[in-house]
Amino acid sequence: MSVRPPLPYDFLPQVPSFPLTSQDIIDGGTLAGEFSHAGGNRSPQLAWSGLPEGTRSIAVTCYDPDAPTGSGWWHWLALNLPADTVELSRGAGSSDDDLPGAASFHGRNDFPGHQYDGAAPPPGAPHRYVFAVHALDVEKLDVSADTPAAQIGFHLTFHTLGRALLTAEYGV
Repeated sequence: MSVRPPLPYDFLPQVPSFPLTSQDIIDGGTLAGEFSHAGGNRSPQLAWSGLPEGTRSIAVTCYDPDAPTGSGWWHWLALNLPADTVELSRGAGSSDDDLPGAASFHGRNDFPGHQYDGAAPPPGAPHRYVFAVHALDVEKLDVSADTPAAQIGFHLTFHTLGRALLTAEYGV
């Protein structure tokens, strides 16, 4: 049995959590095929509440820490969502038009695309997919749609007031 890398969030500055639920994901469960790259490529529904005081915007990300890259793999970066957003519906990762708020957009993921691109591990052991909702202290991150995902992650780290995580596995 191979040893899995730790979740990168374990090494970031600790911030409060808040409730995060999904009609599509069970934390610690298996990600359904429709949320995989080859099986439908739809982003799952996510809902949250209890954001920390001072939240000015929200970001939603999906990250695979088990990708054989040494740096993981970013699948989804939905940025600059309004602070009063409480849910992203199933499929909201398809385009910027499906995101709430005029300033919202998708950052470039590692496929590279500007949308949700689902689970696509190589054959072998299942990979973990960490869906994170980040409550941010700024209305807009100082990034563009083509800013590299790792750089967006840097900005998220320094502007996160709270974070909620759901993790599911998927393998082929």
